[in-house]
Amino acid sequence: MIRALALVFGLAGTPALACETVMFDGAPFTACQIDLTQEDVRLFLRDPEGMIYGSFGRVEQGLPPGKRLGIAMNAGMFHEDRAPVGHYVENGVEEMRVITSDGPGNFGLLPNGVLCLTDVGARIIESRAFAENPPECRDATQSGPMLVIDGELHPRFVPNGSSRNIRNGVGVDESGQNLHLVISDVPVNFHHFARFFRDHLGVPNALYFDGRVSRLYAPDIGRADIGLPVGPIIGTVVDAAPADG
Repeated sequence: MIRALALVFGLAGTPALACETVMFDGAPFTACQIDLTQEDVRLFLRDPEGMIYGSFGRVEQGLPPGKRLGIAMNAGMFHEDRAPVGHYVENGVEEMRVITSDGPGNFGLLPNGVLCLTDVGARIIESRAFAENPPECRDATQSGPMLVIDGELHPRFVPNGSSRNIRNGVGVDESGQNLHLVISDVPVNFHHFARFFRDHLGVPNALYFDGRVSRLYAPDIGRADIGLPVGPIIGTVVDAAPADG
């Protein structure tokens, strides 16, 4: 049974943002649905001086006056220097190429994938298919493994998998107009996490971002997870409330 615990919408006069915490198969998950026809969604890695932001607070400090972060999440695996492990594009500028080889760790658990953001929507594309026929992405981040691939769970996931972590990831609906940022609020295995995307959200494709370092920034529901610095960050940019007085 799936039971909604909390649902928070944007304030009147602002674009609709919704974060929902639900129980799914015995574990709580927080999911934020973002309407890409209404919201300004971007990737963030470096400030104008080339320094990696590393935190939601530093990203918000770098926004123009009158703007703030609405919802944000770490958005892909990174090296010790916090540079992205895989493909990364921000505002049309590529920082890292697509990686198509298998390898150690979760990133190399093929198939992995790329989240591609454009001015009109989003897609999650398996990395080798992406490399063979690269789409035009305004922003892109590669991570892995894929969680859901054309409606099917990643073939390596098993129901009784013993690796459990706080995990976060992203799904895109079939229209490409709705983005779902999800974090598990307790440690879960990959199979459980992926089934949330497929069976609760009903998205055809979903991509794992990370575990253990996973965190969510959603001040409208009183959430601002903290921790060690991260690499790529995905977030919505919204109007800041006018100052009092």
